[in-house]
This record gives sequence, structure tokens and C-alpha cells, in this order.
Amino acid sequence: MAVTDEAIEKIKGMIVSGSLRPGDRLPKESELAAELGLSRNSLREAVRALSLIRILDVRQGDGTYVTSLDPQLLLEAMSFVVDFHRDDTVLEFLAVRRILEPAATAMSATRISEQQLDALSAQLERLGGEPSVEELVAADLEFHRGIVQSSGNSVLCSLLDGLSGPTTRARIWRGLTQEDAVSRTLHEHRAILGALRDRDAEAARSWATVHIASVEQWLRSTL
Repeated sequence: MAVTDEAIEKIKGMIVSGSLRPGDRLPKESELAAELGLSRNSLREAVRALSLIRILDVRQGDGTYVTSLDPQLLLEAMSFVVDFHRDDTVLEFLAVRRILEPAATAMSATRISEQQLDALSAQLERLGGEPSVEELVAADLEFHRGIVQSSGNSVLCSLLDGLSGPTTRARIWRGLTQEDAVSRTLHEHRAILGALRDRDAEAARSWATVHIASVEQWLRSTL
């Protein structure tokens, strides 16, 4: 194992074991290096790597701290990596979204508040019947994010947020090239919202599946 990898594993071990908890300040570099049997250089590299993936927070002049380890914070790194996807993997991202998002939508059916439903409804009204493709895709992201956040599962919410990037370009492409894409998307949004208002988890799951599958089906036919 490379010395930097060894240093990362040792710091990870301290966090997983509870020796270091969220918000804790790490010991001074010289002390921690001696405690872990590492060189200061390898420790420095490990800290740099762990700060990039939001495990550690290096505060200039104050020291290094364990972050909150909140799922949304940790999964930011996934979102960054996902942005480097190849175009031929978009279908795979859509397939993962088709597995996760309907489940999150079904979970939201019993949890989403009337105020949140009213906000989603108002968002659809503001779009009108003929939004631009860019307006529709931006609203689509917000619509689904609002629903998924209501599921009460922060990990699921962060995962789906991270997956939204690669599929956004596909949705814009579809909106520009498929004749009825805009009207179909608006219809599906209203159907999802109606199922949520009825507190019908299975109908919400089904409409969310149809919604994502229609993009997936269109993309398969164009590749």
C-alpha cells in the first residue's frame, strides 16, 4: 500500500472507530504523524485528499477538522465525478434514476405537506403551457428535487441530485428534437402531483417510472 493510502486508511479508521467525531479538531500534524507512525508528508497528502472529498475541513490558521459527515456533503464528490461521464453512459445513469426516483416519489406520497404540494403546483402554473426547453428542464430538476426531499431520506436525495447532471443534457436534447416532449413532460408532472395529492404511493411510483422511462425510451431510439 502506498504511504498516502496507508495514511488515509489510518485517519479513516480513527473516524469510523469514533476516536474522531464530526466537528472534532485533529491533533497537531507532528503529534498525529507520530501517533499513526507516518511521515508528516504522507499525512499532509492524506489530509489534502480527504478534504477534497469533504471528510476533513482544513481551516487556514485554525487547524483541520472532521466535517459534519452529512450525506449531502459527502456525496458532493460523487456529483463532481459524475460530471466526467461519457455520453454513451447516459442510459446507464437514466436506468439508475429509474430505479431510485420512483421509490423516493412513493415515499413522499405519505410525507409531503400540503404547503409543499401547493408550492409544486404553483411552480407548474408559473411555467404555463409553452415554456422554453431550458425553462422546462430547470423546472423539472426543481420539481423532482422538491418531491425527493420530501421523502425524508437525505442519502437518497443526495444520490439523485448527483445523478441529475448527466441526464440534464439528454433532457434538453430531447426537448429540442422530439415534437411533443414539452407537453408530455407537463402532463406527467401533473399526474405525479395528482397522485401525491391523493396520497397514492403506488400511482406516484408508476407515474414517476413512466416519466423517466419516456426519456430513456426516446434516447434509446436516437442512439
